[in-house]
Parts: sequence; structure tokens; C-alpha cells
Amino acid sequence: MSFGWFLLGAASALGAVWAKTRVADFPAQTPVDYTGTGPAIDIREALNGPILCEGAIYGPTGRVAARFVADFEASWDGDTGRMTEHFVYDSGRVQDREWTFTVAGTKITATAPDLVGKGTGKQEGATVVLNYRLRLPKESGGHVLDVTDWMYQVENGTIMNRSQFRMFGLKVGELIATMRPVAVA
Repeated sequence: MSFGWFLLGAASALGAVWAKTRVADFPAQTPVDYTGTGPAIDIREALNGPILCEGAIYGPTGRVAARFVADFEASWDGDTGRMTEHFVYDSGRVQDREWTFTVAGTKITATAPDLVGKGTGKQEGATVVLNYRLRLPKESGGHVLDVTDWMYQVENGTIMNRSQFRMFGLKVGELIATMRPVAVA
């Protein structure tokens, strides 16, 4: 009988964790929640030209695992955009990535060499959400993470980016960053 109570307790705990993540946590947001909020974002304008990015990556315990500064360069030809990213981490490690974005109305698709398949997203109100599967570099284990990026545009054109990294549905990391357009002289 005690094993039955144990199973009931374990199932209840798992159910509570699942409900929290679906109702009151990061995955509970939807783009529709931001309809009509703030300055309407269009990534063809918001992610265009030179961009300075600064941020931190937090590990599963909530401690800072890495800090970085990055230079982005983005350009668009109609609804297709290309953005190169050059990251310099506090460890001295350097990482480069090149994204290709396609916009169709409010829908976004994205590709990059370290993505598994294509990323999909949506822009709504002052936000963009992008979901994709990212393969970590071999020196970081080579694992594939499920990533959700939420980008929130503020009135001065800066984008606040909050990303969560999940493996097997469990959060293993988070990123907080700013992306600011660089004034071209």
C-alpha cells in the first residue's frame, strides 16, 4: 500500500511541475499575448545593419555560466535576411554564426549551420518568438537543445532578448541579452 502512495505522490509532483511550466512559466507565453503592445516590431527593420549585443548565459542552477559581447551585421533583400554574429565570451572563446531569415506576414523561418532543421517563429506587437533546435559545439558536449527566444522591442529600438534552453523538456540554461542598433556615421 505504501508503494501506491509513493506513486500517487510522485505523479502529483510531476503533474504540478508540468502545470507550472505550461501555465505560469516561460512556455506559457504566446505571441498573441503581445498583440497591440508597444512599438510594433518588424525584424526586417529591427534586425538590420550593425547591432551590438551584450549578455549573459545562466546554467541550470541560475548562476552565470558565461558573459559575452557580440557584433551582429544584418541585411535584407525583401523578405529574406542574413545576419552574421561574432561572439567573444569572457573565457576568450570566439564563436561565429550566420542566420538566414525569411518573413511571410507575421511568420518567420530561420536557418543556421548549427541548427537541427529550421527554426520557426512569429512577430506580434512588440515581440518576436523563435523556436529552434541548436546543436552545441563538440567542446560543449555536442548536445541538441530546444531553444525558445523571446525578443521584446523597447521604444528606443533596443531589443531585450530572453532565451531558454531545454533538454528532454527540462530547462538547462537561460540567456539574457540586449541588442542595440549601432549608429552609422
